[in-house]
Amino acid sequence: MVTKVSTKGQVVLPGPIRRRLGIRAGDPLDAHIEAGRIVLTPHQKRALTARIVRDPLTRLPVLSAGRGAPTLSSKEVAEILAEFP
Repeated sequence: MVTKVSTKGQVVLPGPIRRRLGIRAGDPLDAHIEAGRIVLTPHQKRALTARIVRDPLTRLPVLSAGRGAPTLSSKEVAEILAEFP
């Protein structure tokens, strides 16, 4: 993917990269030079805040970790629950 540096020195990270790493507007990035390359690393992971909301279709309570939270498959949920005491 190619991006450009603006006249203000700003660089836009392509959407697929931001989504894959869970980077959102305002998130801090560490920047350093490594072997002649600019390396940007997310400063720290944002803590997910879980809350109970009502499903708009079923009106049943569901657990939501908010926007940007990873989506788990049924198999992954079953594996997590199998390890739960």
